[in-house]
Amino acid sequence: MRKSKITASAQISILTVDDDPIITSTIKDYFARSGYDVDIENNPVTAIERVRNGQYDIMLLDFLMSPICGDQVVEEIRKFNKDLYIILLTGHKSMAPPIKTIRHLDIQGYYEKDDRFDQLELLIESCVKSIKQLRTIREYQDDMSRAYMQTIEILRYVVETRDSETRGHSERVSKLGAAIAQEMDLASDQIVMIRTAGLFHDIGKIGVPDSILLKNGPLTDEEYQQIKKHPADGEKILSTYSPFRDLLRIVREHHERVDGRGYPDGLAGDQICIGARVIAVADSFDAMVSNRKYRKGLGMDRALDELIRCKGGQFDETVVDAMLAMVERIGRDVFESSYFRNETLIGDVNI
Repeated sequence: MRKSKITASAQISILTVDDDPIITSTIKDYFARSGYDVDIENNPVTAIERVRNGQYDIMLLDFLMSPICGDQVVEEIRKFNKDLYIILLTGHKSMAPPIKTIRHLDIQGYYEKDDRFDQLELLIESCVKSIKQLRTIREYQDDMSRAYMQTIEILRYVVETRDSETRGHSERVSKLGAAIAQEMDLASDQIVMIRTAGLFHDIGKIGVPDSILLKNGPLTDEEYQQIKKHPADGEKILSTYSPFRDLLRIVREHHERVDGRGYPDGLAGDQICIGARVIAVADSFDAMVSNRKYRKGLGMDRALDELIRCKGGQFDETVVDAMLAMVERIGRDVFESSYFRNETLIGDVNI
């Protein structure tokens, strides 16, 4: 056995699969001495589940086995795991599957069994090089993703701290939007998207001048046109980060109206994604009950009445009804304590 210069103890995990226990034990003993973490499995069907539930880097897989052969094992594994490096073991080269099959199943190589493992070592070391390179790339991508998320969080923070009256708005919209979505019994992944989109729905306001964003009074038509750019600008900012891909429509469409009179695209009804229709209600409700320089918060009763009045025009009826049902189900006091900012006027009481 030649000394491996690549392996590092327990950093590379191997599952060796053969219906002959002597072969699997021999392989384990040999490669464990090189510092690999080696598990053995003699049942090919069980091996599939071990890969599904475990963390393996390389599989050494016998081709001719019972009750299923190695190519069938690989076919099943590739349905849920594309990253596992697989080396097929054969009793004789003539018994190996066709090259076309090996390429189709993304098998990294095959090894003709003999008493020495030199060639198998070379195949494993080749896999290890690729695995370590891939790990380095993913670590870099993770670092870049974390850096990007920190940048986006900073931008969101800057948007809200520019105006003390809107501080905490995105968090409240996020929380209320997710609660409404849950009340509507939307799928869990949709709820997560809505919650995340709520946090970043106003990120595009980073490009709105302070003279407009902080204006103490009504906006001119020209100023309002500037404000109306923020959904599309928010979409552009978030589009550079692939994990936000599913949020882009929500951010872009959260100021659309079901009657088609919203912006930026004038969409109507079901043309607007459900996430944006939910955020539109949560966003408008929080804006109505929050204090502004030019007015006090409307209070919960008036805000709810406004949502009801605008059903089918500005807001999706189903979304508004879901929010009203939630208020009824959990009670007014619980709703107020969960979804109101401390400075918000509730009725005539400033809490």
